[in-house]
Amino acid sequence: MSIITLTTDYGLKDHFVGALKGKILSQDSEAKIVDISHDVDPFNVSEASYIIGSFYNSFPKGTVHLIGIDIELKENNQHIAIEWNGHFFIAADNGILSILIEKIKPQKMVVINIHDRLLPEATDMDVLLTVAIHLSKGGSLSVIGKEIKTLKEVTELQPVISDDSNSVKGYIVYLDRFGNAVTNITRKMFLEVSKGRPYEVNFKSKKIKSIFAKYSDLEAIDKRPLSSISGNAVAIFNEAGFLEIGLYKSNPKVATAASLLGITYRDAITINFN
Repeated sequence: MSIITLTTDYGLKDHFVGALKGKILSQDSEAKIVDISHDVDPFNVSEASYIIGSFYNSFPKGTVHLIGIDIELKENNQHIAIEWNGHFFIAADNGILSILIEKIKPQKMVVINIHDRLLPEATDMDVLLTVAIHLSKGGSLSVIGKEIKTLKEVTELQPVISDDSNSVKGYIVYLDRFGNAVTNITRKMFLEVSKGRPYEVNFKSKKIKSIFAKYSDLEAIDKRPLSSISGNAVAIFNEAGFLEIGLYKSNPKVATAASLLGITYRDAITINFN
């Protein structure tokens, strides 16, 4: 028996998440279900990709990750399942999983083809959860789909290195509950381009000249009292390895990077190297 994680844009106000868990337990009463997030912005593929890439490695090999974002079955949005780095991912082929295959080649990928084996009233999620339970019990990908070699890629909001390698341009892809703004610029990309050169992080007509390993490093650099540096804009590479902009020890109910600095989803951010 494996773990099944759930990541959706269903929210928690309605009955959908509870119904989803009920359907899983009806087919496998011993299923181990773990909620990751049900507050992904509706249909937000970039945000979901960031979340998936950030959490999966916290789980043991063999975990099944069920992703309910933009899952309506269409000719250009097929249902897929992949085995990747010892984990299983079930989603729509809308670009969500492309962030994974950029890092490691999948062991196997299939287009799910069991739709006609379910009841006529079966929903798109019914199809995906049936596959999730099959895989969690040790079932084979070959039984539920036809093998494919490529996935749809997310073509928008991709970070870009300038032709002269003097800048990296990325975008805000996620705002967490603290109002911290996560970009799609990775530490790896930064190190490959920077080569030890001085740099500035530019966004919304603002500049940050240092990227820290963690927020508290600011106190080691700025010796002023905490009351004087609280609320300062700080850039770090977060635990998932992405550039993040936040306010140091600011009360999220009072001010955040999103509210005070005016940062929003899809905003551009550039690192310029001297």
